[in-house]
Amino acid sequence: MGFLPITREEMKEQNMEQMDFIIVSGDAYVDHPSFGVAIISRLLEDMGFKIGIIPQPDWKTTNDFKRFGKPRYAFLVTAGNLDSMVSNYYASKKRRKYDSYSPGGRPGFRPDRATIVYCNKLREVYKDVPIIIGGIEASLRRFAHYDYWDDDVRRSILFDSRADLLIFGMAEKQMKEISERLKNGEDIKTIRDVRGTCYITSSLDDIKGDYILIPSFEEVKSEKRKFAEAFIMQYEEQDPIKGRIIVQPHGDRFMVQNPPALPLSQKEMDYIYSLPYERDYHPYYKDQGGVPAIEEVKFSIVSHRGCFGGCAFCALHFHQGRIIQNRSHASIINEAKKLRWFPDFKGYIHDVGGPTANFRNPSCKKQLKEGLCRGKHCLYPEPCKNLYIDHGDYVKLLRALREIEGIKKVFVRSGIRFDYLMADKKDEFFYELCQHHISGQLKVAPEHVSENVLRLMNKPGKEVYEAFRKKYFRINKELGKKQYLVPYFISGHPGSTLRDAIELAEYIRDMGYMPEQVQDFIPTPGSLSTCMYYTELDPRTMKKIHVPKGREKAMQRALLQYKKPENYDLVYEALVKAGRKDLIGYGRECLIRPKKLKKT
Repeated sequence: MGFLPITREEMKEQNMEQMDFIIVSGDAYVDHPSFGVAIISRLLEDMGFKIGIIPQPDWKTTNDFKRFGKPRYAFLVTAGNLDSMVSNYYASKKRRKYDSYSPGGRPGFRPDRATIVYCNKLREVYKDVPIIIGGIEASLRRFAHYDYWDDDVRRSILFDSRADLLIFGMAEKQMKEISERLKNGEDIKTIRDVRGTCYITSSLDDIKGDYILIPSFEEVKSEKRKFAEAFIMQYEEQDPIKGRIIVQPHGDRFMVQNPPALPLSQKEMDYIYSLPYERDYHPYYKDQGGVPAIEEVKFSIVSHRGCFGGCAFCALHFHQGRIIQNRSHASIINEAKKLRWFPDFKGYIHDVGGPTANFRNPSCKKQLKEGLCRGKHCLYPEPCKNLYIDHGDYVKLLRALREIEGIKKVFVRSGIRFDYLMADKKDEFFYELCQHHISGQLKVAPEHVSENVLRLMNKPGKEVYEAFRKKYFRINKELGKKQYLVPYFISGHPGSTLRDAIELAEYIRDMGYMPEQVQDFIPTPGSLSTCMYYTELDPRTMKKIHVPKGREKAMQRALLQYKKPENYDLVYEALVKAGRKDLIGYGRECLIRPKKLKKT
């Protein structure tokens, strides 16, 4: 099929006189189903529409935005696979020096708040052309939201972008319906009833159906308690079965969120992943060093979407949802066979999974008919009695993939939810995982060890991870394998005190090795933990919580890598402040040595 056009010359080569839809993206163009732009562009192409892509346009002028002229139906705008502020900045708010979604990994190809910038540039050139925004940035900023980089509450991105519609979540169903209605001559300003979309109206009378009214932008900006109230109301309505329309006033206008889109069926999932992706970056980037983001996913396979894990710091449920949508074995096996055609494929499938690899099926049958349980989680504080716990289907899939001629190894790298694994009474998958699907080490995410912090994270207690760790090493020993476990931890999470951070540092000390990477908590829009960070309240209980900020946040991060010389002063300060001078000395349990006296 070839790549879709990204230049005027390619447009002419493909005999296109006018594009139906033009996609503007903050990422370089990679035609792989791990990239949202690739999925939506191939879907629209398969529907018979002419599609052009403007990747990473120069936003300092309007020239790039005029590349294909005026589209017949609409511009589709996304910041890319990540929120542009997350792409551009570290948790310290310093600019990143590397961008895996840009040519050669070089930074500076996308502006801050890319969705807003691109839309406003388009409005300079094309006053009345419909603009539809989507992707993770638009999805998670659809309501009035706390912005960590501004350290302030911003209004819905719909207002600042001046877009006509916002698609939240995975956009296939929405885009299919909207594109057909635009093709049939419907004005975009009358498309107000599509699930999984948001729009702005000046009158509540325009809203069709029952709705709930949440605290306004002005209220959540001025009162932190109102922000927490608004957030928990949004949080509890993100269910495609029983979620209601949500309305948030902004001045004299209203931001309206329709209920989430219904989950894709297995047949629909199979169709989406059968489209003719090139599975590579556009040749335009070859001389620029390629696009690094393709390396990890090029020979990986998405087996499902959604996650019922419910981690407080993750906004996935706000975007993909909690209902698992999976592909058939035949679809996945067919994709694996296609990988063998690529000259650089060496026989290794890097991953078969989704947001959480061992979630292959919906958490229970009840949710498919009645929706998600309000105020409850499938795995926290312990696995629900109705939770469907079974790895059998995943085991069968992995075995079938291993049997394909030309496939040497199938890895599982997208993350194992160890509490779900431990709840399985059968050890079949655990043994298969250790025997066949690990490349020397398994990465898991206990995130913390303090009961206080884990409770706020919606994560299981330390004892569950300890039981998993012991079982992992026991099974590997039985199999005659020497494989390691690499735990991921988060520093500076809301609720974490210096004492909690020191408890985690002591646990790391007892592990016998220092983690190479530490995830310093970043308050990204849409997550429960971000609401906690901003309001210093747990919105579920409205109880006050401690939130590390500024220098204390830096101290907590330093404690997790206490051996690094550059962290010494922060670790010393933290131990003194917490009254833990016993950890400063020469003993085996000490984290650091005393300060050297300066010679006089």
